[in-house]
Amino acid sequence: MNTLFSRFSILLLFLCSWNSFTTTEAYDALDPTGNITIKWDIISWTPDGYLAVVTIFNFQQYRHIEAPGWQLGWSWRKKEVIWSMVGGQATEQGDCSKFKGNIPHCCKKTPAVVDLLPGTPYNQQISNCCRGGVISAWAQDPATAISSFQISVGQSGTTNTTVRAPRNITLKAPGPGYTCGPAKLVKPSKFISADKRRKTQALLTWNITCTYSQFLARKTPTCCVSLSSFYNETIIPCPTCSCGCQNSSQAGTCVDPKIASVVPASGKNNLEPLLQCTQHMCPIRVHWHVKTNYKEYWRVKVAITNFNYNMNYSQWNLVVQHPNFDNLTQLFSFNYKPLNPYANINDTAMLWGIKFYNDFLSQAGPVGNVQSELLFQKNPLEFTFEKGWAFPRRIYFNGDNCVMPPPDSYPWLPNASPNLATSPFVILLITFFSVLILM
Repeated sequence: MNTLFSRFSILLLFLCSWNSFTTTEAYDALDPTGNITIKWDIISWTPDGYLAVVTIFNFQQYRHIEAPGWQLGWSWRKKEVIWSMVGGQATEQGDCSKFKGNIPHCCKKTPAVVDLLPGTPYNQQISNCCRGGVISAWAQDPATAISSFQISVGQSGTTNTTVRAPRNITLKAPGPGYTCGPAKLVKPSKFISADKRRKTQALLTWNITCTYSQFLARKTPTCCVSLSSFYNETIIPCPTCSCGCQNSSQAGTCVDPKIASVVPASGKNNLEPLLQCTQHMCPIRVHWHVKTNYKEYWRVKVAITNFNYNMNYSQWNLVVQHPNFDNLTQLFSFNYKPLNPYANINDTAMLWGIKFYNDFLSQAGPVGNVQSELLFQKNPLEFTFEKGWAFPRRIYFNGDNCVMPPPDSYPWLPNASPNLATSPFVILLITFFSVLILM
């Protein structure tokens, strides 16, 4: 009896611990090579240091940096100072009291640099600067997926063997989420003259690679998905507490929709969200509605709603994975680009707003939504409305994975009934009781 009880305890402990394991998603399967690369190009030597151009390349297909923009930080290895900057500025000057006459721009051991704002005088600009730190996603707009500034560094050494690369690189965009590796010496960058007849190259180049993790950026998700269809009256809402729960013990944690009209507009983005009170408590909800069925086509309506009173989303984008994107026939009022990270598999689309029309998603309120319709051509070999096939496999908003409803809750056809979901935990539980009976 004791042996049987011990076996029962061990198996039960194993089942409970196995079911509690969670996975991480620092690796993005839809953008496996996406990263931010920072190039530090020394272009000339100065009497006590060097002049460099620092360029931030956003090689992520659909994750951009929105307002209030990026902030780049590092630690100097020696006693370096920043004499001057063009196209950017250090957020703090630090203690420069030991300098007489010519005062450095920044004397901090750990400077933090930000982009300059639009409208900066031309004599303080360089190419690809001065957009307030906003950087587009590579697939959305490669021309604005780059940001640069020029920096004059002193007390650093004046040869390739005496200068030292900065270390402990940090990138906020605008909050946490990025992890940067060490600066690596690479082949010097080459530059083409304006007339494209001459090439020059940097004296020395360091590369820094930064990768993103949604779990480092935020403790909770930022978006959720709701579903509906023409063939079922049931509207499947976002899962309860998708991005958090309403805290009844703290006043002011969210805004009741009944008094939402009196919430003042902040006019600028705030990293601390002020959400409309909902059962999901997500800043963004994406609704996928299967709208119409034709003989050879079917139509979907997609609506994005902002529930955050403290955030306007400029240059927003949506990534949707569905097997019928290989036969997308027409798209209304959104831009579209297929994402094919795995060659011939064309099941992922990137959608974003049309410039000056709906590329700006306003804060929560009457105009805090954008929508479009998608027309798909049917593939007779795979098309079906059964078992939730018409709904997306996953959705990203601004690069963050949205919480989907459980598959067994999807709207079903009237003549169909959802099968009971059989999770791996249930299978193991059945196996356990079978073994127990045999004992």
